[in-house]
Amino acid sequence: MHDQYSPQEIEKNAQRFWEERNCFQATEDASKEKFYCLSMFPYPSGYLHMGHVRNYTLSDVIARYQRMLGKNVMQPMGWDAFGLPAENAAIQHKIPPAEWTYKNTHYMRNQFQQLGFGFDWSRELITCDPNYYRWEQWFFLKLYEKGLVYKKNAEVNWDPVDQTVLANEQVVNGRGWRSGALVERREIPQWFLKITEYADQLLNDLDKLDQWPEQVKTMQRNWIGRSEGAEVLFSIADSDEALSIFTTRPDTLFGVTYIALAPQHPLARKAAEHNPALQQFLDACRNIKVAEADLATLEKKGIQTNLMARHPITNDMIPIWVANFVLMEYGTGAIMAVPAHDQRDFEFAKQYNLPIKQVITPSDDTTADLTQNAFLQHGKLMHSAQFNDLDSKAGGKAIIDYLIAEQKGKSKINFRLRDWSISRQRYWGAPIPIVNCANCGAVAEKNLPVVLPEDVNFTGVTSPLKTTPSFYQTTCPNCGEPAERETDTFDTFFESSWYYARFACKKLDTAMLDSRANYWAPVDQYIGGIEHAVMHLLYARFVHKLMRDEGLLNSDEPFTRLLTQGMVLNQGIKMSKSKGNTVDPGPLIEMYGADTVRLFTIFAAPPEQNLEWSDTGIEGAHRFLKRLWTLAFEHRELIKKENVLKNTAASINWEKSDSKQRDILRQVYDILEQAKYDYERQQFNTVVSGCMKLFNLLTKIPEATDADSNIKPYILHKGLSILLRLLAPIAPHMTHQLWNDLGYDGLIINAPWPKASATPLKTDLMELVVQINGKLRSRIQAPTDAERDVIEKLALNDAKVQHAVMDKIIKKIITVPGKLVNIVTEEK
Repeated sequence: MHDQYSPQEIEKNAQRFWEERNCFQATEDASKEKFYCLSMFPYPSGYLHMGHVRNYTLSDVIARYQRMLGKNVMQPMGWDAFGLPAENAAIQHKIPPAEWTYKNTHYMRNQFQQLGFGFDWSRELITCDPNYYRWEQWFFLKLYEKGLVYKKNAEVNWDPVDQTVLANEQVVNGRGWRSGALVERREIPQWFLKITEYADQLLNDLDKLDQWPEQVKTMQRNWIGRSEGAEVLFSIADSDEALSIFTTRPDTLFGVTYIALAPQHPLARKAAEHNPALQQFLDACRNIKVAEADLATLEKKGIQTNLMARHPITNDMIPIWVANFVLMEYGTGAIMAVPAHDQRDFEFAKQYNLPIKQVITPSDDTTADLTQNAFLQHGKLMHSAQFNDLDSKAGGKAIIDYLIAEQKGKSKINFRLRDWSISRQRYWGAPIPIVNCANCGAVAEKNLPVVLPEDVNFTGVTSPLKTTPSFYQTTCPNCGEPAERETDTFDTFFESSWYYARFACKKLDTAMLDSRANYWAPVDQYIGGIEHAVMHLLYARFVHKLMRDEGLLNSDEPFTRLLTQGMVLNQGIKMSKSKGNTVDPGPLIEMYGADTVRLFTIFAAPPEQNLEWSDTGIEGAHRFLKRLWTLAFEHRELIKKENVLKNTAASINWEKSDSKQRDILRQVYDILEQAKYDYERQQFNTVVSGCMKLFNLLTKIPEATDADSNIKPYILHKGLSILLRLLAPIAPHMTHQLWNDLGYDGLIINAPWPKASATPLKTDLMELVVQINGKLRSRIQAPTDAERDVIEKLALNDAKVQHAVMDKIIKKIITVPGKLVNIVTEEK
């Protein structure tokens, strides 16, 4: 054992040891409880920065901890390889996207290995591998057979110079990011998955996810957007047509003063045929990128058509407008505008001098001020004929009943969620396995995989698939006549929506999944950024249910527990390649070692909070590891001797021991208990704090006079074995080496979670940890046979506790007999 801490040598040796013995290779074992730990797999962008390091360190800490609990742990790794960044890089570096991608995965794999992550590399997958996406193509065709896939025209961002479809992020101030041309809104055929068929399941099953952050579940509920209301028919004047409009506020029906259509609404287009001003407005709207998130700040513009609609109850004539803030994708693409009771409608009405008619009054008979804002609350109906004085709920129901009786409306549940457009007019993606035949229409490919050609000249102007006859020229699988392959590729979310299941049976070449997927799924712990809270997680939940219904899986949800880690900030800004403020872990590993880098990312902040990069913080983490190494080196012979003698607590005469020695051992066990609690609640930064406290205790063990000479060696031996195991998931290389050098049994990666020995702790009094909202605030002593109410009174009477709960409301007290009291409070 060297006297100096040499992380580079230690870490290379440990990594070589793990690799040679396949220490992290997982196999199915029915005799053990399984634990599937997974981080959202990375895009192979070229190198890792500290944001990546934090994410995957958290995953590795959880996986290693669960292994210590005796579970059968799988932690795989792969690459989300398709997508727009590779195309952009290919244009910039003048190399095919495939070459750039494979080069990056090789480099990043080495970085992962340098950090000592316990990944099962035998399961490594990359989504651009035909052996992976062939099953995605197969599954797509299964869904096509079941009617869950369809094709229809949809609007896209079209660059008329580059002749290509642009993603929203490639549109900058209404212009193409490369050409600078004004982007057009163009309708082209797109493939869709019927996610709306599963809207209710996706919404209701959120209640099953009790180990997901509430914030994420709320975001998904809002995105699915279930709304109860009515679909109302407004007949078009001088026409046999009727306009169907969905509203969540049927109680305000008598307050409609205008109707607004989306610029893409068929009625708007028809009206524009003989109205040049309206056509000009529609053309202007084609060049505006409008997403729901933009509506609040969008300058609201509109134009009146020459059309009028008839109110379904009063028969009043209502003008029909076209407005840029109405989305064709929501409801029916038309709204009944009630300016008195909707702020957006109010602002538009003010701008164009349209009537504002109040039909809801406050329930407390006060007056609603409509001079500056709409009155949005529910209340009592007024100016609503026979429905006057009903409250909003009863009035809305009565109006719906009337509409149903008159065949002018019906109750309706609507969803904000739209069907998932899964086709992209780009090259670097999995080909959609469809042949377009002039005689037979869209026909499923029979020979899978449809392989994406990788050796192409990619300029970014058009997809190489459209200019490669060897790819798109084929024959129809039905009639045998010449036909063309689909040149669209899958949305990359499709690949990332099922990869977690494929990890379970990566080398399977006869099916998409087999029984091993049911052994491992659902993922027990999933880790990733909050930015994926909606789209990726929603699509993965949807595809999981599709695979379940196809008989491929037997569970309802893909991820049991979710951790959304905070960002790593540098100078107050999110660390990212695009912002040029990343910190490369490579030089830090060379200088301090991977364990220091890992320890810093864990200690600097709780997992769910943002972490501010700090050079002094990483130096402090390194100093702690050096001090721990020195402590172990200085006591190496004593620890080795204890390992040979195997002294136990029962063999020591504790009656002769110094009370300070016993107190240190009790504190060691207190830290152990707190660390277990903190690991379970994933507050790993406080685990590190506990390790530092434990270290300090081991440097202060007094030499007792007239006492059993085995006591100090026992405490050092026991305390250090606990400290190394608490730290092992976080700093695995150093603890691996020290465990071996000090002569502890076996390998530390196979060592079980430590247990306290009760022998030296027997006393008439017991010491309990007192926490407030899970944080250690004090310690109390109570009789070993004390009842729960006595313990709680002692805790509440403690001076430190009284100070901490001052000006707070105590909601409840949780007492774990013999261990702790946790007082849960909230602000007054």
